[in-house]
Amino acid sequence: MSDPRIPPGGLREVGLPNWVAIQLVGLSGGTTAPNLFLTLARHRKLFRAWARFGGRLMPRGILPRRETELVILRVAHLRDCAYEFEHHIRIGRRAGVDADDVTRLGLGPAADGWTPRERAMLTAVDHMHAHGDLDDPAWEGLRRHLSPRECVELCMLAGHYEMLATVIKSLRIELDQPRR
Repeated sequence: MSDPRIPPGGLREVGLPNWVAIQLVGLSGGTTAPNLFLTLARHRKLFRAWARFGGRLMPRGILPRRETELVILRVAHLRDCAYEFEHHIRIGRRAGVDADDVTRLGLGPAADGWTPRERAMLTAVDHMHAHGDLDDPAWEGLRRHLSPRECVELCMLAGHYEMLATVIKSLRIELDQPRR
């Protein structure tokens, strides 16, 4: 990847409240302040609106955290988005996603070891990624395991992280560095 197209903002560009919040996110995640946040916060109002929306999906969604992280990691894998993938490997560990899960995510929903619910969710993610839609069998599999509210959230979650991967790759956002 080339240099960032828009470098991460400093205190002056992102504003004091955003700067402090972003520094705390980095501290809690064991990294420097997240480059994604420092870049997006250059558009302060949009950043705050996005952060509220994204936070409603993760971590404050209705889907269990482990499942949320599996969905995000599958999208990141399919989109070949290293930033999203590396960031959510760290978060996923705290939500119960282990090394075997990460290996299986690379293999997809047909891999052995998924629960029927996880398989249905990952199948839906793959269909939405490949077709921008869910075919009837994928939808029926999803509905066997998820409530209507959970189905809405799953579709929004997968779509949101598809969008985010596009932004990350288009702006050439660099990986965050581990905190020393």
